[in-house]
Amino acid sequence: MLGIALWGGRFQGGPSEALAALSVSTQFDWRLADYDLQGSLAHAHALQDAGLLNDEEYADMVAALRLLREDVASGAFTYSPEDEDVHTALERGLLEPQYAGAELAGKLRAGRSRNDQIATLIRMYLRDASAHMRGLLVALCEAILGQAEAAGNHIMPGRTHMQHAQPVLVAHHLMAHFWPQLRNLSRLADWGKRNDQSPYGGGALAGNTLGLDPELVARELGFSEVCPNSIDGTSSRDVVLEFLYILTQVAVDLSRLAEEVVIWNTAEFGYVTLDDSYSTGSSIMPQKKNPDVAELARGKAGRLVGDLAGLLTTMKGLPLAYDRDLQEDKEPVFDAIDTLEVLLPAVTGMVQTMQVHYERLESLATAGFSLATDVAEWLVKRGMPFRRAHEVSGACVALAESRGVGLEDLSDADFASVNPLLTPEVRTVLSGPGSVAARQGKGGTAPERVAEQLAAAGEALAQYR
Repeated sequence: MLGIALWGGRFQGGPSEALAALSVSTQFDWRLADYDLQGSLAHAHALQDAGLLNDEEYADMVAALRLLREDVASGAFTYSPEDEDVHTALERGLLEPQYAGAELAGKLRAGRSRNDQIATLIRMYLRDASAHMRGLLVALCEAILGQAEAAGNHIMPGRTHMQHAQPVLVAHHLMAHFWPQLRNLSRLADWGKRNDQSPYGGGALAGNTLGLDPELVARELGFSEVCPNSIDGTSSRDVVLEFLYILTQVAVDLSRLAEEVVIWNTAEFGYVTLDDSYSTGSSIMPQKKNPDVAELARGKAGRLVGDLAGLLTTMKGLPLAYDRDLQEDKEPVFDAIDTLEVLLPAVTGMVQTMQVHYERLESLATAGFSLATDVAEWLVKRGMPFRRAHEVSGACVALAESRGVGLEDLSDADFASVNPLLTPEVRTVLSGPGSVAARQGKGGTAPERVAEQLAAAGEALAQYR
């Protein structure tokens, strides 16, 4: 059975045990307790400003709320199993004589609802969570950038469809994992603009009649403005969904990096060796060294996708204004935050400490006839239409494949036999370094372009540090 309730005057009896068990949310919304008390302090100021608390009452209320806040932080006061939610638990505490007592505490309820309270608290909580996530993402981006800078001008096989495609710089490939996470940092910053509105003062849905100033409360809680529509402010959760989407995108981008690490760490690829501190062993096979961090990153991405899909489904058919379904907004986003709080440092450490085997990468950079496009483009520069150049280059591949050699192993006579335009000068592009050096367009893998990219990445990242 519920303890103190914030409702019930028109009811002849209390809720059933089944309803009480279903209604309780303190097991997950207690993390909002400090934000609730911050809101109460601001609301008390609004009550005083409106003449609903005199100066002595306001001073006593502030003292009581501050003491309760200290006790919540220390653990001296916490919720009980009978408390319906964080708001109920804190009101129960405030009613106790050592805090405000029943008479004074009862005045704090005026002019607000749990509807506008929770809509504000979740925004405050996510605002702080966003700052923490940005710090973790910056650390990951720094780790990727550090590995890219250490790679210098070493080359590796570039792939499409997991097949050898064209040689690229190792740094260029690594940076393809940097930029998505930088965009996620940008998304979090942009999300903050839409989160910067306070629903406090919206009441249950229609505002208040007591002359309370929502702008006063907004300022004290760190918001730039008040939601322009009290119904929208209390019943929308798009800022929660958007935040959850961004965290899900972070996890999906982590999963793509992790998938490559899992593959690169196999004996067949041998691109990287993971540090012992970010690997695990097998309970039965003594030789095993498993990439568990990367595998867990893949798995947890699926978890966040599920969190997002679940909340989207909850929101899709709700009528205005507040519905109790909205209680389901917190657990998915809390789970996503908690998951990334432990996952991001682990992935960052794995990236920082992994050893990249440049010699192995370079030995495979031109395998699989990955220089065929370079041959075709070399012919285009000499006036041949690309359609024809593609066929000629393909014929060279067929000839080399029939002999079990690479394109670079064909003789000058072999090239000339395929097409007379294939003079010995074609060998200038028949090497990994020659291939990457030729890709001079902005965003390309030429060393000069990649050096510019690294410098630009450092500058872009600096604004988020």
